[in-house]
Amino acid sequence: MASFEFREPPLLSRAEFDRADHLRDAAERLAAGWETARVLLVDHAGRYPVDERGGLRWAEAAGVGAQPPVDAVFLGVVGDTDLWAMRAGELAEPVSDARFGAALLTADEAGLLATALGMLNWHRAAAYSPSDGSLTTVARAGWVRRRADGAEEYPRTDPAVIMVVHDGADRILLGRQHAWPHPRFSTLAGFVEPGESAEQCVIREVAEEAGIVASDPHYLGSQPWPFPRSLMLGFEVVADPAEPLTFDDGELADARWFTRDEVCEALDRDAHWGGDPTGVALMLPPSVSIARTLITSWALARTRVLEWPVWPL
Repeated sequence: MASFEFREPPLLSRAEFDRADHLRDAAERLAAGWETARVLLVDHAGRYPVDERGGLRWAEAAGVGAQPPVDAVFLGVVGDTDLWAMRAGELAEPVSDARFGAALLTADEAGLLATALGMLNWHRAAAYSPSDGSLTTVARAGWVRRRADGAEEYPRTDPAVIMVVHDGADRILLGRQHAWPHPRFSTLAGFVEPGESAEQCVIREVAEEAGIVASDPHYLGSQPWPFPRSLMLGFEVVADPAEPLTFDDGELADARWFTRDEVCEALDRDAHWGGDPTGVALMLPPSVSIARTLITSWALARTRVLEWPVWPL
């Protein structure tokens, strides 16, 4: 059993919109709904248009074309409106980037954006069959790519683990990649390899990145991460702070054990990536990342006494 739970679902895992899988083969129905549909345009850098509050700014489908373009992806239905996504060469300002801007979106908007990015990123890499190199064509409203012989390729999602490494008490291990300026730190993470369970991957990644032995992994929750098309599986795992840290695989530039008080101070100061690092000892990942959910949930798990049961003596 895990020692703590998510205080709330990760930001990109809260959507409840209707993905309407049953409509993906209904070409006539989708064509009929195109007149009132809305389209999310995404440029090749993954940016998207926003309104004055930072929410998604949808284009009217009729202004995009008379019918759904072959490279458009059907996202689902909200209310009576069909929603689609497609690539655009240029976008009218203002625009945003999901790594930071998604924090301003509603739950459904965040889910729609994650779906749009993941699907469009897959299409960009899947124009040719991995089996024989032949050109594939789009089917099922963007949810399938088909070879000339009828064989189908489906959207790919890459599983990865991301974990809070703690000592079972009040210390947490956070790492910093070479490209991150001090004092940016985050949780450890890595892709699941063929023939490996998620739990085995947690143990391996901690050993490879930090050079220490971890144990007792427990699953906490997941979040899509469309950069380009991952599913992040959140875990906690226990390790010994007395064990020396080594960075043999070269992925981390540094790693440190932080106390719960240090993490809570960063949370209280809202010290996050993109903010002012002056006088800050620790800057946490942005709220759109499941890493922030993991760190926050661990840090606050035992600080609010009344949330824990009081057993009779």
